[in-house]
Amino acid sequence: MSPQLQISHEESILHIHLNKAEKRNALDDAMVEAIADEVDLAGRDEDVRSILLTAEGQHFCSGFDIVSRNAMAANEGSTDASRKPRAGSIQRRLPAEAHRLIQVVWTSQVPIVVAARGWVAGIGLHLAAASDFLIVAEDAHVWEPFSERGFTPDSGGSWLLPRLIGVARARRLLLLGEAIDGRTAAEWGLAHAAVPANEVDRTAKALAERLAAGPTVTLGLTKWLLATTSEHTLEQHLRDEAFAMEVSSRSEDFREGLKAFIEKRPPKFSGR
Repeated sequence: MSPQLQISHEESILHIHLNKAEKRNALDDAMVEAIADEVDLAGRDEDVRSILLTAEGQHFCSGFDIVSRNAMAANEGSTDASRKPRAGSIQRRLPAEAHRLIQVVWTSQVPIVVAARGWVAGIGLHLAAASDFLIVAEDAHVWEPFSERGFTPDSGGSWLLPRLIGVARARRLLLLGEAIDGRTAAEWGLAHAAVPANEVDRTAKALAERLAAGPTVTLGLTKWLLATTSEHTLEQHLRDEAFAMEVSSRSEDFREGLKAFIEKRPPKFSGR
């Protein structure tokens, strides 16, 4: 576990808290690996029914901590050319690191809520976009830094953004490097809601609690259907819907939902 992460459980909610405020919660390799591991494990933990991702300080995440990685490489490096990374080192490294994180978050059947203030940039933006709900501060700075730094997007940015906000708006962020505020992110559909900065954590926690009290099997299968819809033909997707209906209709929550409907009362889902 990375020391820059705080992990806690509150009833059925797994709380992942970025704790690197001095670097605007920029992610490093250890943090990326730890978050991916926690989300992956949560998908197999019967007691976890939602995940809440928050951050210390005034910023959610300013991207990846490239400065620290380069400084470490310089300290450990050598003038000997044979010690330099082989061509293709980035291509070999990313699938096991940043790309694994985004894929695990996108495909997890546990609903994930992100609370974000200040900078929401690069891999931090992609982490939020791959989650199910982003509660963002109205004055947050949502930014893709890649074009201004002279390199191409990673961690799923060029895949997530067109699907969430459309190709034209994705071009504005990725090609022009335009930054938008939280209000615009919500208007574009990139965020679930934009609220005043001092209400972000409270709003996100309330949403995580609502999801944790929901029909867990049904929510997970619905997430799976939404995540795979663009990969299949209509015929294939209808087959998946039939499978999901078969599984969800055998859950205890399905029976509770029917009983509550008949008795004209709110359901009390157990997550089973």
